[in-house]
Amino acid sequence: MNQAQHEAADCADAVRAFVRYFESLSAQSLHELDRYYAANARFKDPFNDVTGMAAIRQIFDHMFLATKQPQFVVTRTVCQGSQCFLTWEFRFEFKNFKQGQKQLILGATHLEFSSTGLVTLHRDYWDAAEEMYEKLPVLGGLMRWLKKRVNQ
Repeated sequence: MNQAQHEAADCADAVRAFVRYFESLSAQSLHELDRYYAANARFKDPFNDVTGMAAIRQIFDHMFLATKQPQFVVTRTVCQGSQCFLTWEFRFEFKNFKQGQKQLILGATHLEFSSTGLVTLHRDYWDAAEEMYEKLPVLGGLMRWLKKRVNQ
């Protein structure tokens, strides 16, 4: 096995472990984040751009405070070398409004891994306007109206 094949195999193992953890993520398992993320990892999504384990943990802590029964379901993985691209569904309910109404956000994540198999970059891509803002009671109506006006 040459070096590139070895790195790809290592990345694939790290991705499988990460996906298992990510899909079973719970408030109780957040203490295990450092088994998957490098100490100086960067996390970026439509709302955050942080570096370091403490800041990344705060994002996930907030997710569990703001949502009910959050769950990620990874639908596809593509790996090349030390990088991976995941597509996923994020299923949850809002705690403070729309009680009992299931929500779904479709998105993707770009991951980069260190030579030791830890995530050094976690970048989420998803449309906050379509996937979240349009579902909010007052803001949703405005967002849908704006979208309609732009498309005319």
